[in-house]
Amino acid sequence: MMTFEQSLDIICENIGKIDYPQHPDLLYAPIRYILELGGKRVRPALTLLACSLYKDNVSDAIEPALAWEVFHNFTLMHDDVMDQADIRRGKPTVHKVWNKNTAILSGDSMLILAYRIMAKAPSGIVKSLLELFSKTAAEICEGQQLDMEFETRLDVTEKEYLEMIRLKTAVMIGACLKTGAMIGGAKMSDISSLYEFGINLGLAFQIQDDLLDIYGDPVIFGKATGGDILCNKKTYFLVNALQRAEEEDKIFLLNRLEAKSYDDNEKIREITALYNRLQLREQAEKKMMSLYNKSISELEMVDLPESKKAVLYEFAGQLIERKY
Repeated sequence: MMTFEQSLDIICENIGKIDYPQHPDLLYAPIRYILELGGKRVRPALTLLACSLYKDNVSDAIEPALAWEVFHNFTLMHDDVMDQADIRRGKPTVHKVWNKNTAILSGDSMLILAYRIMAKAPSGIVKSLLELFSKTAAEICEGQQLDMEFETRLDVTEKEYLEMIRLKTAVMIGACLKTGAMIGGAKMSDISSLYEFGINLGLAFQIQDDLLDIYGDPVIFGKATGGDILCNKKTYFLVNALQRAEEEDKIFLLNRLEAKSYDDNEKIREITALYNRLQLREQAEKKMMSLYNKSISELEMVDLPESKKAVLYEFAGQLIERKY
């Protein structure tokens, strides 16, 4: 069983070796650019870790793991265009360095590249992996569409929000683990449990993100807090505030959301104070821990010695305790 750091080393060593065309340069240069920006590389690392639960040699899982990382970066490239984001990992986004049309077309090429890499999986399971890949890709698009629809809705429920983040964020984490387990030769019950471990951990991860955007330490978090509040993003907090606030607080909240010209710091302070009055931090932490505990329960069901699963237990614990 490898460590998380060892799996990351393998990914970092191989990501620069991805074979893709070089001409026309304006199509492929943005792909090189975004892949060289780095990132946590958590998803491909989880693929290798899941595989290493069942076999020592994870070489068959490297290409599929890279396919997930390429696909993930494709979604980021298109997300940045849709969100009109200027910065990604501390650097200008692709559409700022080049332009929107280039970012869209290069992103499309990344998606095709991800499929080509996934097709290099072991021949005995390549069909199953491509089916998983296609299903997950479609689900992520569905999640993105829901996220966009939520922008204009004030009646989004917590259940709807959790389904959106399941599709947009959690399914890829689950699929990466499932990919590694399939390549490792795991039995179906283990594959299913590892997938659900990833789904519930991914949900907890996103709620933790929502928490950190409000209550994180900007120095540790790496950016100013309150960004989600300023752009009226439908987070676990805003969705529940709109559902739970009494009439006076709801009117206040709606006024702040609709205000066209308002001091940023004051808006963050006042809406955070409302979240505090509604005890939403405690509610979010409780929900996050409930999802984390579900993920641990799924991992416990994997039919392997606890010592083999220790690295995934450790990873889950570190993820839920992160400060950035």
